[in-house]
Amino acid sequence: MGVAGCGKSTIARALAGATGGFFIEGDDFHPATNKEKMAAGIPLTDADRWPWFDRLIQEVLVAATRGKPVFLSCSALKKSYRDHLVAALPGLRFVYLQGSFEVIHDRMKSRTGHFMPAALLESQFATLEEPGNAITLDVSLPPDQIVDRALGLI
Repeated sequence: MGVAGCGKSTIARALAGATGGFFIEGDDFHPATNKEKMAAGIPLTDADRWPWFDRLIQEVLVAATRGKPVFLSCSALKKSYRDHLVAALPGLRFVYLQGSFEVIHDRMKSRTGHFMPAALLESQFATLEEPGNAITLDVSLPPDQIVDRALGLI
């Protein structure tokens, strides 16, 4: 979990690969209207997010029936979002990819082909309620080191 551009997809995909688990890209389940809003520089509201979180819960529940670890990349910026996920997915653990606005903004400016513009990063940081009960890892580390540290803690 974390703000846009922090590396959620990269790290979750690598964790799934390292454990033989499943990776679910949360962004793949946003409805077109959410993607259009974000692409236009309009932050999502809670009303936009709740159906998306419910869809992610269903995807995780289906993947979990396969008996392997499931790694979901999604922002889950607010405590209420994380509480909603945990209520439906007991045992869920969060890996929080923490970084400064400057570091993440630089990354976002250099990526291509993503619907989330760097201009929305400020709203992401404004919405972020840092978790107290997550594995917190520094995004300034190389991805392989982040994955190794996460594997040692999950």
